[in-house]
Amino acid sequence: MLTGVLAGLAAGALWGVVFVAPRMVEGYNSVDLTAGRFVAYGLVAALVCAATRRALPDARQALSAIGLSLLGFTGYYLLLVLAIRDAGTEVPSLVIGTIPIWVMLLGKPGHLRWAALVPGILLTAAGLALMTLAPQAGDGGVQGEHYWRGILWACASLASWTAFALLNAAWLKRHPEVSATDWANWLGLATGAGALVLWAVAGSDLRTLATLPDAPLFLGLALATGAGSAWLATILWNMASRRLSPSLCGQLIVSETLFALAYSFAWDGRWPTLAQWAAVVLFTLGILASIKAHR
Repeated sequence: MLTGVLAGLAAGALWGVVFVAPRMVEGYNSVDLTAGRFVAYGLVAALVCAATRRALPDARQALSAIGLSLLGFTGYYLLLVLAIRDAGTEVPSLVIGTIPIWVMLLGKPGHLRWAALVPGILLTAAGLALMTLAPQAGDGGVQGEHYWRGILWACASLASWTAFALLNAAWLKRHPEVSATDWANWLGLATGAGALVLWAVAGSDLRTLATLPDAPLFLGLALATGAGSAWLATILWNMASRRLSPSLCGQLIVSETLFALAYSFAWDGRWPTLAQWAAVVLFTLGILASIKAHR
């Protein structure tokens, strides 16, 4: 259980980077940012498969990987980037922060009493409410012209990843013969192929990308988020999904919100307000309460 919890928290730390990455480069549209990250993920997965001569999926496994890659990677991140573009970093990260509640409610083990989950749910909900009501400052919290459209994009990304979390956990438990690394590689191959199609249809051409002032930073972020926030984070999440129940895994996703907020505050060069600090404490207590309930 400890290995699963640590793996889930580490995945959250890596995922948190993707909430602030779109704000670090100027001039790139949502498709460029999505395709850049996931083409890099596909390249890493392909190199690992070639170097280690790992097994490739059969037709049925490949179809599962394609479907889940759309829910948990290409589709989810495209929606999230659109949300961040319209509503900044902090509020979309809070909307995504409700994933633990949805996954916990939808993935509760049959033997676990609802009463045992109430403290963790209430603490998490209180943290979300407090952070939402706290005064927002900095570029990550500005309510612009398309703010509410951004909230809708964030809700769509929430639904996409919630479905991925539940379906991915179920797939891994049905296929214990497939290692966490192999499944991450197969998802990467499917995601990379989908990202190439997305970029070819709706992305900027190479000449345009090369002329943008932040091109080196964009390339570095694509490689970092592709290798770290996608490939490595997926391996870690698969490890957690295999060792823990979906409801506990869902609660660990709170760590993604905490890291995303920390990275956003650091990028804006400011400290959280007192109310935001209190929300972080409530989030953390919610994680601990949920772990205790699953012992």
